[in-house]
Amino acid sequence: MTIKRICALYFSPTGGTEKIARYVTEELAQHLGGEPAYINFTQPENRQREYHFEADDLLVMASPVYAGRLPNKLMPVYASHLFGNNTPAVPLCIFGNRNYDEALRELVLLLEGNGFQIAGAAAFAGRHAFSDKVGTGRPDVHDLEQMRDFAAKLAEKLAKGESLSPLAIDRSEIGPYYIPLKEDGTPAKFLKAKPATDPGRCVHCGLCAQVCPLHSIDAETAEATGLCIKCQACVRRCPKGAKRFEDPDFLSHVAMLEQNYTARAENLILL
Repeated sequence: MTIKRICALYFSPTGGTEKIARYVTEELAQHLGGEPAYINFTQPENRQREYHFEADDLLVMASPVYAGRLPNKLMPVYASHLFGNNTPAVPLCIFGNRNYDEALRELVLLLEGNGFQIAGAAAFAGRHAFSDKVGTGRPDVHDLEQMRDFAAKLAEKLAKGESLSPLAIDRSEIGPYYIPLKEDGTPAKFLKAKPATDPGRCVHCGLCAQVCPLHSIDAETAEATGLCIKCQACVRRCPKGAKRFEDPDFLSHVAMLEQNYTARAENLILL
């Protein structure tokens, strides 16, 4: 199998998924040659067109895990905008040190259904978007070593020029989304929660509106007026620390994560 182009496509509101996507892609390029191309699917304008890949392309497709699945507002866009022609692909799911649950399986099956052949797949732990205490320092040295080894084995597999056999995974129906919990173990209901703005800190620079992947923040008022997927891009990127979530259920869920998911979660690598 001759690979003429390596392309990485990622949705990464807070940068963690992009970091891992680029690292794996650059490692693959070291073995396979060529300069990788990158598609930042976080930017709404890059989700306005279809992407078609050929048999001599290699797609590294990276998505964060939201509630144990692919982000529910992005999954239909993935399905309707990415198409292969027996194109080898490497699906990556980045989870916030809790669990990847059904997300990787979901991404594998989605890509297979859109004309891609899966060369290998992985779920890697990263820092949780909600808290610096969950997944602290991930990806760490051990993670990067696993990524390098994963890329080397993928490159060896692709260089053999053989047809890719279907990945050995469970192909039954995808399970439900994970239900976030509060500290007391009851469901945390923060679907309608939106980021608040501290007027004493906000300088109306407009950066929060620029980085919102759904263009849901008004640039003049800095208030979230549209759909919020709790991605934390505005919170993480605000230079003055003026954005925050105040919803009680959301805060209780974050506390639960910090109480139960600080231990190092293991990655999943499928070849």
